[in-house]
Amino acid sequence: MARMRVVSGMRPTGRLHLGHLKGVLENWLRLQDQHECFFFIADWHALTTEYQNPERVRAAVLEVALDWLAVGVDPERAVLFVQSDVPAHAELHLILSFITPLSWLERVPTYKDQIAALKEKDLGTYGFLGYPLLQAADVLIYRAQAVPIGEDQLPHLELAREIARRFNHLYGRGKAIFPEPQAMLAKATKLPGLDGRKMSKSYRNTIDLAEPWEETERKVRTMPTDPARVRRTDPGTPEKCPVWAFHRVYSTDEERA
Repeated sequence: MARMRVVSGMRPTGRLHLGHLKGVLENWLRLQDQHECFFFIADWHALTTEYQNPERVRAAVLEVALDWLAVGVDPERAVLFVQSDVPAHAELHLILSFITPLSWLERVPTYKDQIAALKEKDLGTYGFLGYPLLQAADVLIYRAQAVPIGEDQLPHLELAREIARRFNHLYGRGKAIFPEPQAMLAKATKLPGLDGRKMSKSYRNTIDLAEPWEETERKVRTMPTDPARVRRTDPGTPEKCPVWAFHRVYSTDEERA
């Protein structure tokens, strides 16, 4: 595989959890030995939903950095940085906002989904509506060739590609100022949260990487299993059991047999 420039970031919303490890970080560990990687802590992105708690975001930046280093993300093999330490991210975001139709942002599917999921927060702000545009700036500013993402993030990357095409058409004079980044679909293992939904700090259903084993064991013991299996003798449907996903990932071959 040809060596490419790869950009990816992570919001600092608290200590990282198993969903981050299996969904993102294990892929980063492979990529840092294969490509030119830029990994950043997206503190400005965190402010789109935590603008009332900047101190919490500031504290979480260090927590995220510690978790990255603990799992093996290596500053000798990849460029690691905090988004707000590079003002050019915000500057390019501003410039791109001049040429981006509002309808492009409104059609991003995760926008309405997140507003519905985070009803307790006031997200009727441009910052929240425009965060996919900031994501585009994060990628385009480094002229990234590839972005490691899951399928649910494809609309965001396609928006970045559309913005790159529009910018090149308006200002490139026949040249591509920004290359159109390609999706590098991550081969990730999805782990559900403690309640069966996506593992997320917003849902308070996580198993954190740094928490004591006793706390992890306590949480796992409270997880729901197959709701249709009332008795031990009832036939089960593993696909409906959140614990089954953990069993497949962490149990040995003998335990799974």
